[in-house]
Amino acid sequence: MPGGLGCSTINQSCDEDRFEKTLCAPRWASQSFGSGFVEVGLVPNSKLTMAKIDFPWGLKLKKESSFLRWALLASVVVLQACAIAPGMGSVEPYDAAGPLPNDFRYLPDGAPEGEITPISLALVRTLAEAAPKGVPPEVQALFGKGARYTIGSGDVVGVIVYDHPELLPNAGAVISQSVDPTGVQVAPGFIVDADGEIAFPYIGRVRVAGLSEGDASDLLVKLLRPHIRDPQVTVRIQSFRSRRAYVEGEVRNPGSQIFTDVPMTLNEAINRAGGITAAGNRSAVTLVRNGQSIAIDLVKLREAGYDGNSIPLKSEDTIRIANREDSKVFLMGEVLAPLALPMRSNGRLSLSEALGEAGGPLNATASAGQIYVIRQGATGAPAIFNLNAKNPAALAIASQFRLQSQDVVYIDPVPLVKWNRVVNLILPSASITNTASEIYVRHNN
Repeated sequence: MPGGLGCSTINQSCDEDRFEKTLCAPRWASQSFGSGFVEVGLVPNSKLTMAKIDFPWGLKLKKESSFLRWALLASVVVLQACAIAPGMGSVEPYDAAGPLPNDFRYLPDGAPEGEITPISLALVRTLAEAAPKGVPPEVQALFGKGARYTIGSGDVVGVIVYDHPELLPNAGAVISQSVDPTGVQVAPGFIVDADGEIAFPYIGRVRVAGLSEGDASDLLVKLLRPHIRDPQVTVRIQSFRSRRAYVEGEVRNPGSQIFTDVPMTLNEAINRAGGITAAGNRSAVTLVRNGQSIAIDLVKLREAGYDGNSIPLKSEDTIRIANREDSKVFLMGEVLAPLALPMRSNGRLSLSEALGEAGGPLNATASAGQIYVIRQGATGAPAIFNLNAKNPAALAIASQFRLQSQDVVYIDPVPLVKWNRVVNLILPSASITNTASEIYVRHNN
């Protein structure tokens, strides 16, 4: 043989006639290079055919080429000849049981770690059983009835002493009707100062802060008796300004909400602010009280038979409505449209919904049996769940598998696609090398 060629073969074979027509299961010759040009052919059966580039595509390689170039081109021919393509696999039987590993444990505060867990009916039931039930204790502690409104600093009160018009508010004791900087309509009356007092004729300064309207009326009657026979006094709050709550985040009209004699509840404050916007997350409401943040899930609260009206507010409370963009799941891999998908307005999103939003797996490249959900565990290590969707019945399970914020849904490609992408990345470099080799040979000749 020219160039000291030594041959060996891969143990694949096929019929010679079939080989000539289909290039099925070819055998390849490996060689040691001598001097000059050395070309390789295919080896049908056990016969070695050395031809001058006996490739249908007319490919030629020189001895200056690296072994990697030989291997790549041979692989390309094999891949082209094989009758295996993505999407040509058969539908596998569907196992509805899908038992969990013996050591499987799922805690409400974390996900199982250390191994891949198949998504099955057993897993869905286990997750449902592990999910917290009812109302959390910290939210239950907020339940109650609204407290009776009492007079506070900044309120404007009206005092009427019947049959004594000289005791009506005058310009020196009251403010005229106007709108204060907070937007509250201020009516004429006695202003409760920072010390909680008002100045009233005959009796001087009287502390009314912390009293209800009825208690303040009784106090003024007692103090006026030495000066007026059988006084009849009525005290009414003309403008409520001393107590307010704050609503922030995804509401139509964020800002302060003034307390009145009608008890302020969580629902009342949100409704006064225009309600939650379409971008708001009803499952991510935070109540800040006395420096403590309490998470409230309005969806679960309603499912438990309660609502926001069961939670009365206190002065200086802050309510924050989170944006759905703050709670996302990420879809990557072989999907039509990789994206970061926000949770629904109710804070829920199933695996099938997420796949639908991304356009579903790519039929040509995706491996239906390798759909993964990666979730961060309690210790920081990832927990991995696998959905085998080679049988469409598995998608019914996917509709029951709820995703959590920051979950990553990844669909792996089939092995052939992985290799094809590697080849496509390397072939341009191989072409450049071949061109450079030809230039070098020509120059030396």
